[in-house]
Amino acid sequence: MGEEPARARQRGGFRQDPPDHQLRPDPDQSRREQHPGEPMTIKRGVSLYSYQQTQFFKELDLEGQIREVGTNLGGADGIEIVDEMSLHYPDPGAEFTREWFSWMEQYGTKPVAMDVGMDVLQFRDHVMSYDECADRLIHDITLAKSLGFNIVRTLSVVPIEVIEKALPHAEKLDVKLGKELHQPMVLEGPQAREILDLAERTGSEHVGLVPDLGIFQFRPSDVQLDWYKRKGAQQSACDAVVDLSLELRDGKAPFGHIDMSRHTAGNLRADFGRFIRTRETSPEFTDAFNGVIAVTNDRVENPTDLDYTVVSEALMLSHTSTDTLRELTGRITHIHGKFNNMSEIPGRPGQYQDISIDYAPVVQALKDGGYDGYIDTEYEGQRYFQDRGVEDLENEVEQVRRHQEMLARLIAS
Repeated sequence: MGEEPARARQRGGFRQDPPDHQLRPDPDQSRREQHPGEPMTIKRGVSLYSYQQTQFFKELDLEGQIREVGTNLGGADGIEIVDEMSLHYPDPGAEFTREWFSWMEQYGTKPVAMDVGMDVLQFRDHVMSYDECADRLIHDITLAKSLGFNIVRTLSVVPIEVIEKALPHAEKLDVKLGKELHQPMVLEGPQAREILDLAERTGSEHVGLVPDLGIFQFRPSDVQLDWYKRKGAQQSACDAVVDLSLELRDGKAPFGHIDMSRHTAGNLRADFGRFIRTRETSPEFTDAFNGVIAVTNDRVENPTDLDYTVVSEALMLSHTSTDTLRELTGRITHIHGKFNNMSEIPGRPGQYQDISIDYAPVVQALKDGGYDGYIDTEYEGQRYFQDRGVEDLENEVEQVRRHQEMLARLIAS
């Protein structure tokens, strides 16, 4: 396959050369105290999920994606994959395995994490039981180990009972199970607490958390708002959601804080869509949803259903704490460096930022906590261009390179 995305997507001018819960004790603390000279370092990698569009258009195959990470990202070496995206799942075969390790050696890269799903309806005649799910996860742990991965990431919705059933196998193979925390979840919430409780109860160091840094997003992305405007949303609705997001963060919103962290963003969006049509919803959402309606009516002239939907995006943000992140570094298996758009910092050519996620305090918290592991770039902003022609699709390769520039700069600062 080709090594570069099509010229139609090179408008970024990309270069070919590098440019209420009780916290548990940190299991790495004793190692820091016993080996004070041993470096605890933040390393950089890439989730190949970031290259989904280039893979779909057959512009970068798996080797091309690994080559890009190993040769053009200025010292990044970590590889994270989604099993069914990158592999002939469930059994890629011995020939592929030999080729995989040859790529790791050739491009100076390292397997960091394999992300696995859990399609509980795959048999069509029944929903998978917890035992069946655990058996599938055990298979995935074995597969990950065969490819050199020492971390398996599970989805945020995988029941803790399934993880616990598979944990002895993970310990046997020295593979860590990391449960992802995705916005609007928070580090202080029940999804994190159940993992910390499991680790404490079992004494296992092979289970932990995968914070997706989207949990530190404080406003909707500019590219998401542009996408909404192309669909017909008013500019005033886009302005209103940014303002409401900041008001909620600062405790100045016209309605009180509503804890949405027990739910997925997808379910919240579906629930709000039903609320627009029927004005019916779960009692726990009523105040927040009515608050969004009131804010929209006040700030948007003749709002449409789409305008209400735009303003409701303020409810999807986590408002979690970097202090908690710092205290939990020893329970983090690795980190997803989520972003939707990297733009150049005004007045600083060649340096980039995501205006919706303030990465600097996040990276500082990790450094202060002695985090020793990978931040893997995870780009998902391409979805906000896929309503347009092929000539206007965003350049994934350039976006990842920009994100890696930012990470390298913040880690070194």
